[in-house]
Amino acid sequence: MKHLRIDTEYLLDILLKLLFTPSPAGYTDRVVHLVCEELERLDVPFELTRRGAIRATLKGEAARPNKAIVAHIDTLGAMVKALKPNGRLQLVPVGHWNSRFAEGARCTLFTDIGQHRGTILPMKASGHTFGPEIDKQEGGWDYVEFRIDERVFNLQDLLQLGVHVGDFVAIDTSPEITATGFINSRHLDDKAGAALLLAAVKAVKESKVKLPVDCHPLFTISEEVGSGASAALHKDVAEMLTIDNGTTAPGQNSSEFGATICMADMGGPFDYHLTHRIIQICQEFQIPHQRDVFKYYRSDSAAALEAGNDVRTALVTFGIDASHGYERIHQEALESLAELVAIYMQSPPLYARDRFEMGPRAGFPTVPG
Repeated sequence: MKHLRIDTEYLLDILLKLLFTPSPAGYTDRVVHLVCEELERLDVPFELTRRGAIRATLKGEAARPNKAIVAHIDTLGAMVKALKPNGRLQLVPVGHWNSRFAEGARCTLFTDIGQHRGTILPMKASGHTFGPEIDKQEGGWDYVEFRIDERVFNLQDLLQLGVHVGDFVAIDTSPEITATGFINSRHLDDKAGAALLLAAVKAVKESKVKLPVDCHPLFTISEEVGSGASAALHKDVAEMLTIDNGTTAPGQNSSEFGATICMADMGGPFDYHLTHRIIQICQEFQIPHQRDVFKYYRSDSAAALEAGNDVRTALVTFGIDASHGYERIHQEALESLAELVAIYMQSPPLYARDRFEMGPRAGFPTVPG
């Protein structure tokens, strides 16, 4: 296995392209096209599942058992719940996030016939009108509304504009990369994971290293609503590494620097052997890392296992501050994770190939423990 150079300029460039492409779960065609075009540019073959997830293939010396590395390209967002008599829109969230992080957000509304800009506001949004009542009003999605930047003042105006219940609302990401390497934006979960996965694929392709088995970069489109990688795996995938965000909050051991390896989440512990393979790679190649456990968290790995896939799973994360809000990460974590992923692609599978098709002890991994 080799320590491959990661093109940081490419990583940040593709991250910004992803961030500027709206993709609330359920409305992901645009970002799927973007990732497919990038895979074509990198000369990586891929296919689409029936639902639109992307399964790419980096050929190895053996076709099975093989491995998958997954990041999701869907994000949080909102959907129109009702058209209001005052010409504004009631919303429901897409994915799990609090309305307090939506208040004041600039957005795009996608109708059947076009798109319109607007803002999510609390019901009482004018300090000059409501004064201290602003600070006393209740919170929650029932107490915010979408103001469209069009001449709409009543229900009939909305209908003439072509607005319907069920239209999607995408939240502006407003990314900023500071001179100190911090990246502030909405939806870094998991556009940053997709960007570093593409950067790792680029490094492997350009180095022309030989992979021991086929490796499948997967880009899922419904992680934020729970199904994720449930049906996107190839049948011969024996192990799957998920890339997602880790929470840097009080009581957590995640960091905005280096790689954070998740040992367990609300679905239980991740596979011991695959997780320790990842830790060994970090130790051997001196990749800064830490371990954490997430109590209120699930990922593509959970979706894959709950769907009945017989696959070992592990989760590696970039530490993120204010997850599912206005998020912040550091590019050092993305670089560390991209290096880790590129090395993992070169590692032998936990199953020996000749044991995969044999008797009851065939599943014994090749790592200690």
